[in-house]
Amino acid sequence: MADSFADVHRRLAAAQKGHARGAPAYSVYVNRRIGRVLAVAAYRAGWTPNAVTAVSAAHSLAAIVLLLVLPAQWWTGVLVAVLLVLGYAWDSADGQVARLGGGGSLSGEWLDHFVDAIKLASLHLAVLVALWLHTPLRDSAWLLVPIVFSIVGVVTFFAMLLNDLLKGKVGVASTHERGRGTPLRSLVLVPTDFGLLCLVFVLWGWTTGFLWAYAALALANAAFLVLAAVKWFREVREIDRARAAP
Repeated sequence: MADSFADVHRRLAAAQKGHARGAPAYSVYVNRRIGRVLAVAAYRAGWTPNAVTAVSAAHSLAAIVLLLVLPAQWWTGVLVAVLLVLGYAWDSADGQVARLGGGGSLSGEWLDHFVDAIKLASLHLAVLVALWLHTPLRDSAWLLVPIVFSIVGVVTFFAMLLNDLLKGKVGVASTHERGRGTPLRSLVLVPTDFGLLCLVFVLWGWTTGFLWAYAALALANAAFLVLAAVKWFREVREIDRARAAP
């Protein structure tokens, strides 16, 4: 007899690893919990982690397409926000399904990061095109904001992966492996949370409000990138010095 939904949920909750030091609050306290419910449902339905990743990608892609083709109305924003939130939750679920199955695979991790990269690069560019198509901002400097946000998002994602890759090559634990995060740290990092970006699209029908909130997130993410890049470079440089020491 197959385990009940509640049994599988309890087993997954007990096996859930502690959140990384750099994990912001929405991802830890909201998205992971929604993803856990979705993961249990997917696991009991016999879905593979890669199938869950595909479902996540489909939700995110649908949100991006609707952003481009629908007018800038309040209901468009709500619909896009719901799809993005679900896409992000399914993104959390794929790893949890893998954990229920005894562990993930390199190909599954590659696919997950590949889909994340597409989402990060295309969402901000979709905002740029949608503002140009559906609002009176064709000649406005506001159009620079999604361009900057796209650059910041892609560079941050690449730098985080590269940081972990280079440390792994010399056997140094990555930030995600060096202890658990704290609630205070998670709250401080909320402006960098992709989940918060998803929720901001609820304001899409109120163009002015959306742009100010979106620009504030872009500024916060840019500040985080600058500070984190300095920290990451210093860490890698210290590894170089340690390896060069006699």
